[in-house]
Amino acid sequence: MRILWVKAGKLLPVDTGGKIRSYNILKHLAARHELTLLSYYGGPRDMAYEQAIQAELPGTRAVHTGAAEGNALDYLRRLPSPAPYAVSKFTDREVRRIVTVCLQEQRYDVAVCDFLSATLNFPAHAATPTVLFQHNVESILWQRQAKHEPNLLKRLAFKIEAAKMTRYEARAVGQFTHVIAVSDADRDLMKPMTEAARLSVVPTGVDLAQYRAAAASDSAAEPLVMFLGSMDWEANIDGVEYFHREIWPQVKQSVPNARFRVVGRNPHARIQRLAAAAVEVTGTVPSVLEHLRAAAVFVVPLRIGGGTRLKIYEAMALGKATVSTTIGAEGLDVNHGQDILLADDPASFAQSTIALLQDAALRQQLEQAAAAQAAKFDWPLIVDRFEEVLALAMRQAGTATQAAPTAVPVNA
Repeated sequence: MRILWVKAGKLLPVDTGGKIRSYNILKHLAARHELTLLSYYGGPRDMAYEQAIQAELPGTRAVHTGAAEGNALDYLRRLPSPAPYAVSKFTDREVRRIVTVCLQEQRYDVAVCDFLSATLNFPAHAATPTVLFQHNVESILWQRQAKHEPNLLKRLAFKIEAAKMTRYEARAVGQFTHVIAVSDADRDLMKPMTEAARLSVVPTGVDLAQYRAAAASDSAAEPLVMFLGSMDWEANIDGVEYFHREIWPQVKQSVPNARFRVVGRNPHARIQRLAAAAVEVTGTVPSVLEHLRAAAVFVVPLRIGGGTRLKIYEAMALGKATVSTTIGAEGLDVNHGQDILLADDPASFAQSTIALLQDAALRQQLEQAAAAQAAKFDWPLIVDRFEEVLALAMRQAGTATQAAPTAVPVNA
């Protein structure tokens, strides 16, 4: 297949869940097919990034748009737009022109729009089959953020954006030849937006070789509780604050020598303020593997979010006992009481964490089951499924690969 993949924002460094998912699928697809990544980004020109992404994925076309990187003035300027800010800020005239030319001239067999953010750069009607890769159901994510945001001004902005996103997402999903969800739950949420035959699920994967190689032979000896995630992301900020405020005191009361470690880039000031003798906030780390190895219990106390959390499969692949909210593990193929513990109120979340810290046999049983379950989601298997869906989109559009013109570089 000749594939055009359009992504807003830089793919490197691979330091968020969405980037990890896209990067691994792209690397495997590039090894099997003729793939062009159109990576466009705002802010200052970054020649180091452009060189690095070319080295990782030869044939990439990096486009510097110079767009503002999300500030209050830019938000107010775009407020009258019917499109949500999370989409309008990633829309660029030159990118739209390039994509339109490539699709109308059928230079590729299929085009992938990575995340809803890039959708306004795609024409409403195209001669080339198009696939929307929905890492989240964005309207649900924004609705949850509006519900839990403590700041009144931000809550109002989130409510406005949630309303815009709900209207926009339904229209955008219906525009594409096919739509890929990352879970059955997300697919079901999108069923009112388009025909069921145009929705497929490609689950989240894990780099099994990497995490198996890093796995410790013995269960962690110290009562270390760990959270992992980008700490400038509101869902993670809210989750850590919730855990620290309502769950952690109960854990400390039962396990006085327990420690809580928050690992992730760009910790918000709200998270930095939590640092104390028994609470560590690391900020950006060279590798999360050593931190995961040291953890006795991995926690995902999320109340906001959408899609699926790659960090759960990563922790499970490393053989870590995990406690999560239902939202935190939403859409993942996990089994409460077997390979993960799910808890949606502070008392039960604390009790589950305490039980795993105090009962080594229970923890080891969960660790072994977690590793076995994560092994089902190795990236090469996930990419096989992704390929199947791209081929299905081509059939649905009535496009035969052998009849398409030869692909040319994205330099229109």
